[in-house]
Amino acid sequence: MFLGTHTPRLDDKGRLILPAKFRDELAEGLVITKGQERCLYVFPMAEFRRLAEQLQQAPVTHKAARAYSRVFFASAFDQVPDKQGRITVPPALRDYAGLRRELAVIGASSRVEVWDSEAWQGYLAESEESFADIEEGVLPGF
Repeated sequence: MFLGTHTPRLDDKGRLILPAKFRDELAEGLVITKGQERCLYVFPMAEFRRLAEQLQQAPVTHKAARAYSRVFFASAFDQVPDKQGRITVPPALRDYAGLRRELAVIGASSRVEVWDSEAWQGYLAESEESFADIEEGVLPGF
């Protein structure tokens, strides 16, 4: 499980050093792709395969499922981190997420999210109030 918020920097070659806490789970390979809210998702290979199988179960006649699958898979890049725990963020994904030098890399349970630091701070500012107001019906059992 991925937890916490980390603040690495993107180097001049478009690489980021994965947080040490995340490296073991991602060491065998990962997939980086577009996520919602203009962030990037980083999945361990096994989790990406699980999601891919779920998406393949959606009927090809479902327009929203087709659209989501196209963007999700077309923007996906598989990688194995180097010995220093670095991965390269492809230029198209850097542009999509507006990544500059300062990043926020967050644990989001089964995935890692990569955000531009300012975008993450803006998202938190907008979302923390609604987080505090979430009622029981939204999250069963809480």
